[in-house]
Amino acid sequence: MTRLDLARTNKLGYAAVIGLEGYARRAVDPVLYDLIKLRASVLNGCGYCVDMHATDGRQRSIPLRKLFAVSAWQHSPTLFDDRERAALALTDAVTRLGPDTVTDEIWADAAAHFDEGELGGIVFAIATINVWNRLAIATEMAPPVDAKHPVE
Repeated sequence: MTRLDLARTNKLGYAAVIGLEGYARRAVDPVLYDLIKLRASVLNGCGYCVDMHATDGRQRSIPLRKLFAVSAWQHSPTLFDDRERAALALTDAVTRLGPDTVTDEIWADAAAHFDEGELGGIVFAIATINVWNRLAIATEMAPPVDAKHPVE
């Protein structure tokens, strides 16, 4: 059971994150956005978000092999194109912040595949899913299992 319903108790804060989500969703290619959201959620260990974004990706017809391989994308080079690998590397770096994470090499590789607007959108997308992951983990959100959301 969820500890706290932030959409109910903190409406303005929740609405602000929804606004950021809306911007990031419009700024990034939909398939790439789903891969970014799934990868960051895997790194953060957010079961609720991993379930949601794997399900969303499947509904968007992202191949199952690609969805499964997001957790080990560095060792699955044939399943991801250069743009996807650059975005996933940047997702890893921004999600695992530290002194040596968003290196010039990672940034340059991403910049070689995306223009400044796209790159900014990707950074916003990564930041947004990291916010959602932290909110879901802190409030102990669990993937829904019911008639509408069966375990298949």
